[in-house]
Amino acid sequence: MKGTNKIFDGLLVLEYQSGNKKALSLLVNRYHNRLCKHSYWYTRDIDISKDIVQDCWSIIINKLNGLKEPNSFGSWATKIVTRKSLDFLNNQKRNKMRLEEYQVVAASNDNVASNDADVPKLIEAIRKLPNEQQMVLKLFYIEEYSLKEISNIQEIAVGTVKSRLFHAREKLKKILKTK
Repeated sequence: MKGTNKIFDGLLVLEYQSGNKKALSLLVNRYHNRLCKHSYWYTRDIDISKDIVQDCWSIIINKLNGLKEPNSFGSWATKIVTRKSLDFLNNQKRNKMRLEEYQVVAASNDNVASNDADVPKLIEAIRKLPNEQQMVLKLFYIEEYSLKEISNIQEIAVGTVKSRLFHAREKLKKILKTK
């Protein structure tokens, strides 16, 4: 029975690749709940798992025409959901660690009040930067992506990322000196 399902999935993929858009809705109907359950197994949150799978469907649709082994659709789609679910968990873990580090620093710092006074100034200064520079700062310092990862996310050269970071820091220095 399992082999028959793989063959049927393969036929649906081939139909979609040939231009039959209804084949995609059949694949979604066959796999959506299964993929949500799979993501839930990692996240233990039904809403988050649904969001992850929804995001994965756009990836699946964009890459479906390039799928070389149509009979492997199920495992291929599941692999995408697995990666996205693990990415979510890793981001959650990173955010939790960052929050814990911040709490430790804040608790051990005697000058918490003076540091807190600087935060609104910094946020205001960042908002004065061009959007491209704000985004690079956010991805680099807050999201902690590498220069190469930012390059891939924004689809720009690594040199452009470096340049935007440099100019953003220089502008921030000037803005903060005038305050």
